Amino acid sequence: MNAFLPADILMPKTDSMEKWAVIACDQFTSDQAYWDRVRKNAEGEVSTINLILPEAELGTEKEAEHTAAINATMKRYMDEDVFTTYPNSFVYVERQLENGSIREGLVGMVDLDAYDYSTGATSAIRATERTVAERIPPRQRVRRDAPIELPHILMLCDDHDKKLIEPIGAKKDSLKKLYDFDLMEGGGHITGWLVEGKDVDEFNKALADYTATVGEKYKGLKGVPMVFAVGDGNHSLATAKSCYEELKKNHPGEDLSNHPARYALVELENIHDPAQAFEPIHRVIFKTDAEKLLAALQKNACAEGGFPVQWYTKDASGTVYLDRAKSELAVGVLQSFLDEYLRDNAGEIDYIHDDDALISLAKQDGAIGFLLPAMEKSQLFRGVIADGILPRKTFSMGHSREKRYYLEGRKIK
Repeated sequence: MNAFLPADILMPKTDSMEKWAVIACDQFTSDQAYWDRVRKNAEGEVSTINLILPEAELGTEKEAEHTAAINATMKRYMDEDVFTTYPNSFVYVERQLENGSIREGLVGMVDLDAYDYSTGATSAIRATERTVAERIPPRQRVRRDAPIELPHILMLCDDHDKKLIEPIGAKKDSLKKLYDFDLMEGGGHITGWLVEGKDVDEFNKALADYTATVGEKYKGLKGVPMVFAVGDGNHSLATAKSCYEELKKNHPGEDLSNHPARYALVELENIHDPAQAFEPIHRVIFKTDAEKLLAALQKNACAEGGFPVQWYTKDASGTVYLDRAKSELAVGVLQSFLDEYLRDNAGEIDYIHDDDALISLAKQDGAIGFLLPAMEKSQLFRGVIADGILPRKTFSMGHSREKRYYLEGRKIK
């Protein structure tokens, strides 16, 4: 059986799609004002802002309040017949980005039995970056009793020959258009078409053929080949996996092979799509002694000829040269140092996608920011297969406003 499948997809019955769709919950984590604007913009309308918990609200008084309201709102939307169901379908998606390019995707569901986010996994679907266990419980509190799911997960295939998604895009004019609108807060434009019937059958066959031969492209590479890599939203997919494993544990002996919780909705994209750009994720450390941290970094993780990385504080900036002997990537050297340093020293780390935002945040008292280079996307599959998962927050698929917006849904109970 394929690890990526058609689903019974839910779409809202609304004339205000721009108010329905909001960006992934793990964006703008240091910008509560962004989320306040989103709530104000969507006030009084059916909206996914009422169905998700922004990470900017974690640890605040809003967390408990909004967590309690999410499941109740989901149930109300179901009771009020807010959704249309498209059975056994995919949604072909075209997202127009800030630079005008079009990024293609296909929304369907993954088999969580084929996904493993642990270090050293050999499953068909793997995480690309280390999963932070502490980020899963708040999401579990939302998903555990949720009747539906909404994805911001972007999953990648390494389809050099463009046999999976692109053929669907070539015949989009024959498909039913489900939505076509501008995303709020500068998110660009998005259009979606329904993929059903024989088009689903053709894709399933193409994927079966792709899966059967995927190992050939990694001959000579140590490690077990994989079919898909999680590009964005790994913690959300890990949460779905954790809730599914919890369900199995609580129902020993029951056949849950067809339970909807076995699957999770994602958008599949091709790493070889010309519009698929990998952006670096920068680091900013707040509430720390910036001079002490910088001195420790230069002493313990730098070397002549190392990876050049720019740093910024309130009153100064410069470049450090991170020791290439410690990792294949600059982010690997820096993240390893920060993990160790912050265990024994004051400081709170955040992960920032945009250059200007990093430089601005680093100007706060007691802060220091590091501007990291981008990873070559050709390194991704081969790196994960050969060396295991990458350091957390190694890369970002596009700028922060180009992340997936919540649109499609699926019943999980």
